[in-house]
Amino acid sequence: MSLVYTQSWLDKASNKAEEIRQRYDNRIADLIVKDLYANAEEIARKAVVFRRRSRGWDKKLDDILTSRRFGYPVMVALLGAVFWLTIVGANYPSDLLALLFSRLQEKLTWFFSATGLPDWFHGVMVLGLFAGLASVVAVMLPPMAIFFPLFTLLEDLGYLPRVAFNLDHIFKRCGACGKQALTMCMGFGCNAAGVVSCRIIDSPRERIMAILTNNFVPCNGRFPILIAIGTVFFAGTLPYGLQSAAAAGVVTAMVVLGVLLTFGVSWLLSQTILRGEPSSMVLELPPYRMPQLLPVIYRSIIDRTVFVLRRAVIMAAPAGALTWVLANTHIGDFSILAHIATLLQPLGQMIGLDGFILLAFVLGLPANEIVIPILLMMYLSTGRMVDFASLEELRQVLINNGWTWLTAVNMMLFTLLHWPCTTTLLTVYKESGSKKWTAMAFLIPTVTAFLVCFMVTQAVRLLGLV
Repeated sequence: MSLVYTQSWLDKASNKAEEIRQRYDNRIADLIVKDLYANAEEIARKAVVFRRRSRGWDKKLDDILTSRRFGYPVMVALLGAVFWLTIVGANYPSDLLALLFSRLQEKLTWFFSATGLPDWFHGVMVLGLFAGLASVVAVMLPPMAIFFPLFTLLEDLGYLPRVAFNLDHIFKRCGACGKQALTMCMGFGCNAAGVVSCRIIDSPRERIMAILTNNFVPCNGRFPILIAIGTVFFAGTLPYGLQSAAAAGVVTAMVVLGVLLTFGVSWLLSQTILRGEPSSMVLELPPYRMPQLLPVIYRSIIDRTVFVLRRAVIMAAPAGALTWVLANTHIGDFSILAHIATLLQPLGQMIGLDGFILLAFVLGLPANEIVIPILLMMYLSTGRMVDFASLEELRQVLINNGWTWLTAVNMMLFTLLHWPCTTTLLTVYKESGSKKWTAMAFLIPTVTAFLVCFMVTQAVRLLGLV
C-alpha cells in the first residue's frame, strides 16, 4: 500500500516539476537572449571604435513609427490610405470588367440559342456558372491587383516588421505571439493566404490561435460588401468627392473592430482551450530600403493575386450553378430559395437581418463576392444573379425590401465576423491537419457574428432608436 502512495506522490511531484519547467522556460529564454545581446554589446564596445555623429534619418523615423504615441495612429492612417487607394483605383476597372463579361454573356446566350441547346442547360452554364464567375472576377480582381502591390511595397520598405513590433506587447498580453500581426496583415488580401502565413509562428499553440482568429480580418472578398453598404447608407449623403474617403473611413473602422475582436478572442482562447504561456519573439528590425518595383509587381500579381483568384474561381463556379438551380426550381408558387429564406426569417430578424440575407451568406460560402448578387437575385425574383448598375439603384432595392440603418450596420458586422469561405476552411484543414481545428475555425466566427449582431439589435430596439 505504501508503494502505491509513494508512486502517486512521485507522479504528482513529477507533474508539478513539469509545470514549473514549462512556466519558466520562456523567462529563461528571455534571460539567455538578453545575456547574449549584453555580451555582444560588451565585445563590440571593446573592439570597435565609435565616432560621435548625429542620428540617421532611419533612427529618427523609428522613433515615430514605433513610439507608443504615434505608432498606432500612423498604422491606422496608412491602413486608411491603402483602402482609399484601393477603393478609388478599383472602381473603373471593375466597371469595365463587368461590361466586358456582360457582353460576353450576351454572346454565349446567342450561341446557346443558335445551337438549340435546352434552356435549362443555358441557365446552369451561362446564367449560373458563368454569371457567378463573372461576378467574382469583376469584383475581386481589380481591388486585389491594387491592394497586394501596395501591401508588398510596405513589406519591402521594411514597415511591416515595425507593425509586428508595435503589436507584440498587446498580443503577448493576450497570450499570443507578436508575429500574428504579420499573418493578420496577410489576411487583408485573403484569409487563406493569412492562414498559410501562420507557418512563421514557431509555437504550435500560438500558430493554431493565429489560424483560428485570422478570419476576423476582412479579406478582399468582403471589402466590396463593406464598401457598398458603407457608401450607400453612411457616405451616400455626402458630396460625390467625399464618398470614397468616407467609405474608406467606414471600412477602416470595421477593420479596427476586427483587430480588437482578434485581441479579445485570442485572450479568451489562451485562457481556455489553448491555455499556455506566450513564447518569446526576438525581432530584429530590418533597415529601411527602397522597394524593387519589378519583383514587387511579380510577387503581388503572380504569387498572390492569381493564386487567390484561382482558388476563388474554382469555388465560385459550382456555387453559381447551384444557385440558379435553386432559384428556378419551384415547389408550389415559390422557388426553393424562397422557401429556405422563409425558414430562416425568424433567425434573421432576431439579429437585425432577414432570411434572404442569411441565405445569401450561406450560398456565398464558396466566395463572399457573390453574396450581393445572390441577395439582389432573391429580392428582385430574377431567377439569376444580377449586379447593381449604380449605388443609388442598390439603395432603392434595399430600402424597398425593408432595410434600415440598423440592417446596414448588422450587415456590415455580419460580413466582418461570419464564417470563413470554403477556400479558407480547406486551407485551415491543410495547415492544421485536424478536423477539430477546422470545425473551430468555422464555429468561433459564426458564434461571434450571431452574438454581436444580436446584442446590437436588441440594444437598439430596447432604446427605441428604430
